Amino acid sequence: MAETKKQKIELLRSSLDLERSSFVAHWRDIADVILPRRPLWNLTDTNRGERRNLKIVDETGTLAARTLSAGMMGGITSPARPWFRLTTPDPDLAEFGPVKDWLHIVDQRMSAVFLRSNLYNALPIVYGDIGVFGTAALMAEEDFDDVLRCYPFALGSYMLAANDKLKVDVFFREFRLTVRQLVQKFGRHNELGVPRWDNFSVRVKNAYDRGQYDEWIDICHIIQPNVDYSPNSLTSKKYESIYYEKGMPDANSNEGQYLRESGYDYFPVLAPRWEVAGEDVYGTNCPGMIALGGVRQLQLGEKRIMQAVEKMINPPMIGPLSLRGAKASILPGDITYLDEREGLKGFRPAHEVAFNIQPMEMKQEQVRQRIRKAFYEDLFLMFANLERSDITATEINARREEKLLVLGPVLEQLNQDLLDPLIDITFDLMARQGFIPEPPEELQGTVLKVEYMSIMHQAQKASGLAGIERLTAFTGQVAAFDPEVIDKLDRDQLIDEYAGITGAPPRIVRSDEQVAEIRMQRAQAQQAQQAAQAAQEGAKAVKNLSGADMSGDNALTRLIQQSQAGAVA
Repeated sequence: MAETKKQKIELLRSSLDLERSSFVAHWRDIADVILPRRPLWNLTDTNRGERRNLKIVDETGTLAARTLSAGMMGGITSPARPWFRLTTPDPDLAEFGPVKDWLHIVDQRMSAVFLRSNLYNALPIVYGDIGVFGTAALMAEEDFDDVLRCYPFALGSYMLAANDKLKVDVFFREFRLTVRQLVQKFGRHNELGVPRWDNFSVRVKNAYDRGQYDEWIDICHIIQPNVDYSPNSLTSKKYESIYYEKGMPDANSNEGQYLRESGYDYFPVLAPRWEVAGEDVYGTNCPGMIALGGVRQLQLGEKRIMQAVEKMINPPMIGPLSLRGAKASILPGDITYLDEREGLKGFRPAHEVAFNIQPMEMKQEQVRQRIRKAFYEDLFLMFANLERSDITATEINARREEKLLVLGPVLEQLNQDLLDPLIDITFDLMARQGFIPEPPEELQGTVLKVEYMSIMHQAQKASGLAGIERLTAFTGQVAAFDPEVIDKLDRDQLIDEYAGITGAPPRIVRSDEQVAEIRMQRAQAQQAQQAAQAAQEGAKAVKNLSGADMSGDNALTRLIQQSQAGAVA
């Protein structure tokens, strides 16, 4: 008997769960001492508020993770400054006036969409997950009110699989909804407005009829490539999306159907990883994994210090047998009565504790510094930690660029897994909803590319900027004794390259066509000015000649006579 579609999905779920299981144990260790409330290991963890940070005594790891999340948010996708720019593979085409203006308009509208959506609320969660656990998942869906709506998922609630290009293209998630939420999200009505229950199980219908609206229902959701996709069909989708009640009978049986069966033209789940080894699907290295040993050592050290302090403040006591059943106290100002006999000692500590905490505290501080370094806290808090008052701006930039270069591989991974697909999805959604203006004819058939202009991305380009500055300074030095060397430098291209690297707004740099027109007008104005000046000088000469003395023998009369004699000859 052939397997049904539901059975194939369930087999895939079991396979994905098995592949993920080896990562879960590691994730649990990290979560226990850094972010215990972020993951959802079981469906029953939903909407549970009990304390989960019982293994955390020192919060250095948690605070460092918070700094990393905020630092990456401000350094990569800050909502306060432009962090991306659309352009073309052809630099000359990108500088063409109409193309340049169109790209700038699209950039502004896309930035407005990001601000209006909840993207900037979701991204810090994503950065925190990849920094602590190495893997995150974010769904980007179309929203007819805000164009884009993002949903970050909790680690432990989802599973992933990758295609032959090692890009994630399968997403399986388990979550819970109340009966009321389930009916609101997936409920349907017939043409008479009567609710239909054919896509729900009998359990959901009975709970709704009894008014048990807050009863939890377990849901499964899978997004995967559609094996029946047909490019020639307008209704066929590249990826299928299926929701169903967990444990519900197969869709071909008499009880229930899928809650929803739909699809996407794009893969809506962005699954950034900090670092991936080989063909692994989940992140295999990240600051949280690197710092795990130090964080656990820090917790143990703090416990030992507190035990030593406790023994000094409230030591265990011993006394003679005569105190058995009698009142004994170590409270300040209290009295314990004891008859001491020869050879017997009174009520006293079991052992003398003279613990020197200072060496242990120094060791603990070393561990804290290792943890902060693993989370790049020295980078993100660099300006706050500068103690010298005489440090120059050049030195600050040099330090910043040197530290930011360490994150170069991570930025490339984020570009591939998160930012590139996010820009592509948003552009397509905006075009579908009519927010993209008609492009110029010169862009027909041209594939756009994205340039990132965040602080961290610009640090990767800083070496090119320094080269331009050194070349310009050297050319100026040579021009001091040979001005013709300036002709070797393309000054217009110099400005374009410098503006591109620094991320200057495109509209403050004129296009090549505008510059050529300005220079032509300037040349014409100079020619007109020179002609007017020549005419003025000629008129002045004529005036001077008309008033000259022609009666006597002088240089002017002799010049005229010579001129006339030459004409007769």
